[in-house]
Amino acid sequence: MHRGTTIQTALRRTWWLGALATAGVALAHGDAAPKHGGILKEADDVHYELVVKPDSADLYIEDHGKPVATTGMRGKLTVLKGAVKTEAELAPAGGNRLTAAALKIGPGAKVIAAVKSADGKTSTSLRYTIK
Repeated sequence: MHRGTTIQTALRRTWWLGALATAGVALAHGDAAPKHGGILKEADDVHYELVVKPDSADLYIEDHGKPVATTGMRGKLTVLKGAVKTEAELAPAGGNRLTAAALKIGPGAKVIAAVKSADGKTSTSLRYTIK
């Protein structure tokens, strides 16, 4: 009986160590929240926050919680609302923000953000639904 108790104790300790180890990993990627009041999406551990304004939209980019400079990046927002499709170019707007000017996005619209890195080697596509 003593041997069985020792094995059970060892198994419990192993389980708790595993649970604690994976909890730290889950928190590292699961604790992100929108910082600008927008809709947050993640691709390849990079966060993209879409902020819809009355006549424009901003896309903020962070990698592991650190702002990504958007200098040299380019992209496009495609807005689908029913049968209507609207497109606007994303341009660097300082810091970690890309902006699409002269664009109206209403509730129920679907938005596709296509972003290309400054070196042109990486392209990312994200889908948002506006509530």
